[in-house]
Amino acid sequence: MSLPGISPEEYSYLQSATQGLNEQQLRTFLMIYSSKRKNPSDILLLCLIGFLGFAGIHRFVIGQIGMGILYFLTGGLCMIGTIVDLINHKQLAFEYNQKMVFESMQMVKMSNF
Repeated sequence: MSLPGISPEEYSYLQSATQGLNEQQLRTFLMIYSSKRKNPSDILLLCLIGFLGFAGIHRFVIGQIGMGILYFLTGGLCMIGTIVDLINHKQLAFEYNQKMVFESMQMVKMSNF
């Protein structure tokens, strides 16, 4: 599994999630997951853009639309929320990627390979 910016924690999570898949299912899973996965450095970059007046873009990207609107309207909760997200960008990306692992596994299982 060669994914850019993958952490050891995410790698071990992927290994445990893909146990029992055959070779074709694993290739299909990796193709689907790699297209949905968010790199933590991308989340960091989008969070930094929040300091330029576009707060909340990173929340929109990870599917938290309500929080994205709240951040946008409040200036990143007066920049405090943006600073907290800047510190926790890896955790935000990991939680989003966990959801994408689940969705990708469901797609692989439904495809009947």
